[in-house]
Amino acid sequence: MAITLSDLLDAKQIALQLSAREQPAALREIVLLLADNGKIDNPETFLEQLLAREQARPGAVEHGVFPHLRTDLVDQIVLGVGRSKPGVPFGEGGPANLIFVIGVPQRLVNDYLICVGTLARLLKDESIRAALMRAKTPAQFVDILKNAEPP
Repeated sequence: MAITLSDLLDAKQIALQLSAREQPAALREIVLLLADNGKIDNPETFLEQLLAREQARPGAVEHGVFPHLRTDLVDQIVLGVGRSKPGVPFGEGGPANLIFVIGVPQRLVNDYLICVGTLARLLKDESIRAALMRAKTPAQFVDILKNAEPP
């Protein structure tokens, strides 16, 4: 059975107030959050590879950014989320308010594509984006996405 977005969401891996105002520092905050929760064993190498991948092929989409890395540094798909009300500059798309960092092992690329597709569809909805920006707690943020995810 394919993994769902709900399977990946964890309130402990969501930062609702990123302090960083630049892309590398914002990604570092989210990667360290994943590492603190035991999802990434080698955060410095993961971050280095993630930044290199973003430099080569940015993960920016219209309503959020999905910096991702296919790597053997993770055993399962991991998802960390950062929110920045003022926004963090990402590529040509302007400042991003919602940043979803995804690490995926090579063997789970299909599951990754399903989850990113679900996220992209959900974030196209202005009411969902607005609710995510208003969420007061990481648990509330998770609930918004889980309730909006198609069955």
